[in-house]
Amino acid sequence: MTHFNYKGYQGSVKVSVEDHCLHGKIEFIGDLVNYEAETVSELEKEFRLAVDSYLETCKATGVEPKKPFKGSFNVRIGRELHEKAAKRATDIGKSLNEYIKDIVKTDTESHA
Repeated sequence: MTHFNYKGYQGSVKVSVEDHCLHGKIEFIGDLVNYEAETVSELEKEFRLAVDSYLETCKATGVEPKKPFKGSFNVRIGRELHEKAAKRATDIGKSLNEYIKDIVKTDTESHA
């Protein structure tokens, strides 16, 4: 396991040799939320507390909490590659979105 998971959030697990501790942050959101501990069990507990605290702070301040992986993202690939991908998608009877989605799905499944 390289990440903790809780309430739809993922948290990193890092080692600081200099400080003799474990630390991490909530990943894939725009806000910075850190946590640290001395054992993996404690770090997971601190991650969960960090998520709960983040959600409570957002609620108290009336701010919508950031969510990881909203399901869409922008990719800048240049005009020439964009054109080639769009033409290939048309050739095989797919939208550009479907074509790219299938490529990403195939690649990630083969590396799971």
